[in-house]
Amino acid sequence: MARSTLFNRQQALDDAMALFWQKGFYATSMKDLEKTLDMRPGSIYATFGSKEGLFQEALARYAELGAGELEKSLAAGGNPLHGLAEHVRRLGCLGDAGLPSCACMLVKSLLELGEGEAASRALAEHCLADIEARFAAAFIEAKALGQLADDAEPALLASRLQVAIMGLRSYAQRRHDPKLLKTLAEDLAAQIEGMRVAAA
Repeated sequence: MARSTLFNRQQALDDAMALFWQKGFYATSMKDLEKTLDMRPGSIYATFGSKEGLFQEALARYAELGAGELEKSLAAGGNPLHGLAEHVRRLGCLGDAGLPSCACMLVKSLLELGEGEAASRALAEHCLADIEARFAAAFIEAKALGQLADDAEPALLASRLQVAIMGLRSYAQRRHDPKLLKTLAEDLAAQIEGMRVAAA
């Protein structure tokens, strides 16, 4: 019974994440949540506390899944720079994936939320900072392996990469052209791999 309850809650959370990702916090009504989750208002409040409580769990779930995908890419790449490049290449398939939105849910939330949702906004900022820190850690490892020049600044490279990915995903949201998106992602991936010093 406990496993069934956990599964149902997790499925409800994933469904809510997809809805919030597509529509945003404000445009998602309780009626939308009731229909999507197939839950009555009382059950939603009993399970998640509030609409914002559910939204925060959905944000955290989105960040968890994103971090998992990044770690898979880093592992598949064989070395840090190739791993980061692989991560970017996978973003080139966003237009084919049938996702609720091509844009990052964390970025969309950061731009949407106001002072009334300070806790949710802070959570989105924290999750984005965590992703940037993971990028920085990969660049630090690459530098330790001699793949980057001695004067390379991992933190700055991580910030630039996050900015580039934000831009790529925002562009994908505006213009649904899978072929162009793959080309742009490949260009960015090539830039990352091109950072490798010749002696490495």
